[in-house]
Amino acid sequence: MLQAPAAAQTVALFDARPFFEKALAYGLQHGIIDQARLDAIQTEAPKGMVQIARYFGSEFLRSELEMARVRIVNLVSMNLEHTSAGDLRQAAEALRDNSFLSRSKGASDMLKALIAMPQSSHFGMNEHSGFTDDHIPQLAKWTLRSLADYRAELAKRGQVTQVINAALWFAGQLGMDAEELEDAGRDAEAVIRTGLLFMATRQTKVPDWVAFQKTIAALRKKAANPSIPLPKELPAEFKTVVEGVRKSIVSDMPKILDSTLSARKLFDQTPAFMGRYFWVEDALSEVDDFDRAASASWNKATGGHSDDSSLLTLFLCIASGSAHKTLLTAKAAATLVRKIRKSGLKPELVSHYILGNAPAHYQNDYLQMWQDFLEDAQGRLLSDHDYELHDAMALLRRDCNIAPS
Repeated sequence: MLQAPAAAQTVALFDARPFFEKALAYGLQHGIIDQARLDAIQTEAPKGMVQIARYFGSEFLRSELEMARVRIVNLVSMNLEHTSAGDLRQAAEALRDNSFLSRSKGASDMLKALIAMPQSSHFGMNEHSGFTDDHIPQLAKWTLRSLADYRAELAKRGQVTQVINAALWFAGQLGMDAEELEDAGRDAEAVIRTGLLFMATRQTKVPDWVAFQKTIAALRKKAANPSIPLPKELPAEFKTVVEGVRKSIVSDMPKILDSTLSARKLFDQTPAFMGRYFWVEDALSEVDDFDRAASASWNKATGGHSDDSSLLTLFLCIASGSAHKTLLTAKAAATLVRKIRKSGLKPELVSHYILGNAPAHYQNDYLQMWQDFLEDAQGRLLSDHDYELHDAMALLRRDCNIAPS
């Protein structure tokens, strides 16, 4: 007996009918669905078509009604196949035990829930109002998509949701709530990376920039790479997504531990690292930290002296490129003048130094004092006619801090 070629057999086995039609045929063939149930489906289907046509457009246009027919068959097929995992007997029994329109609504609810799920792990790019009328155009497209498309999108958005929920858990452990995260508008992965880094260093608060920078500096002082484990209290459902993020920290660690690159340069100015980690923007904290650092530097440079003579001596040393001093011997002062006459002055160095180190509330006064001194002194300091340095030294003794001979 002759047999059909394998290719022909394959084509013959392929059933392109919607899953609803296959389930209905199976139910009729095996006595699961009787005539009364079939009549009920034939009564419900037209009503559902009109409702769908009205929802997405108009029930008075033939083209809209035809599209509604396609949609309702696809929706019922999607719901039956999804809930029965493709088992025709279970699907037929669902048609027997539930109304036709309930299967359509079940699929619609599935799609609405999908559309309301986050697509991005960025806290500033997601809506939290659920499905709204603004989403109807998206729903219209999804009512024509396949179950495979739905499942693929559900898996993708489910992964994003897991990352977001894991980030919320880390934020909660470090004293920050969801609303604050949304206001900050950062990626969930950045929150998890920072959470892992900070919990590994036994810290209990979401860092501002100052705390973040200090943590990086502390890590760089250690000889070996730090261990970044998963927190013991991390819920089991988050372990897979968090482990993936943890591996990215391990990959980042050579750069993080590179002390030749400042923390600000790496995390806030290097494209590959910008937004990759998270800290709370706290301008007041940064100003306070700057003021403390500036104050320490300023006190060290001035030796605690604040009189005009000591400061002008320091400024002149800076402008000439000499060692920073607030008191000069007469010999050192003469050497300084000769250096100035040979190499010149760079007054801008003093302005930069004042703005970078002096207490903020005194900076304008110091800049003005330096400018007034320059206008009076520059001519005598750079004079080619004052060979014996008499005028220059007289100026320095008057305005600067020169030790008695």
